[in-house]
Amino acid sequence: MTTKNTTDTNETCPAQSLLKQLAGKYKPEVFRLAVEGPVRFSSLLKQIEGSNKQTLSVALKELEEIGLLDKTVIQLKPLHIEYNLSEKGKSLIPVFKQLEGLA
Repeated sequence: MTTKNTTDTNETCPAQSLLKQLAGKYKPEVFRLAVEGPVRFSSLLKQIEGSNKQTLSVALKELEEIGLLDKTVIQLKPLHIEYNLSEKGKSLIPVFKQLEGLA
């Protein structure tokens, strides 16, 4: 008799994979703030209580790598960088709104 390993099931479940990717420090807050429109690094640092530059940088980079955020460099002096939800990120908004209703 064989038993199914729950770890294998979780690794193949897209929802489980996405939740793992969003579970990092500051990521849910960044996503929530980006829903409202473009966000800048300094603004995120101020708005996310207890945040620090290094960990926030890692969270932004990981959200970019999984395709939920787009990074835009604005060629002004000084240089500005904005983060926006990508199309993939925008497609998750209804899912999160439904989850909010369950809380």
